[in-house]
Amino acid sequence: MAKVAVVFHSGYGHTQRVAEFGAEGAQADLIAIDANGDISESDWDVLDAADAIIFGSPTYMGMVSWQFKKFADVSSKRWFAGAWRDKLAGGFTISGSPSGDKLSTLQAMMTLAMQHGMVWVGQPERPNGDVNRLGSYSGLMAQVGPMSPAADIPQEDLDLARAYGARVQTWAQRLKA
Repeated sequence: MAKVAVVFHSGYGHTQRVAEFGAEGAQADLIAIDANGDISESDWDVLDAADAIIFGSPTYMGMVSWQFKKFADVSSKRWFAGAWRDKLAGGFTISGSPSGDKLSTLQAMMTLAMQHGMVWVGQPERPNGDVNRLGSYSGLMAQVGPMSPAADIPQEDLDLARAYGARVQTWAQRLKA
């Protein structure tokens, strides 16, 4: 079994719910970025030891949350050391509208991964109404109404999060072999 970690920021619980399903599929450690944009030293150790890291952030104003951006900026210490080079990376986001400019959020995560020399894992499921209803291949996108609670996230999005996590785990195992 490969070591996978899901690191995410969640402002209102929506991103956390998606993260939990992704972590279940990946059999991953779950690391929450707190309201100040911080994680613990032991959390950094988990990320450093992981074979794959899945990043998660809500899409706020067409981008990652400032807490996630702070986490990304602080990760530059790992960049200097090459600590995440050749690890697998993936990402997910959720917003209140069907577009919400979620692609910008995923691209920010991809850029972070590329800066670290990581290898990005896309989301291969073709949209068919029940799977990949938002049609994203760059990573996982989820959506629920802006006033809806996390419990209202469509099951299709949560099932896709679980499948995406499993895909990252599968590729991490293949690369470890």
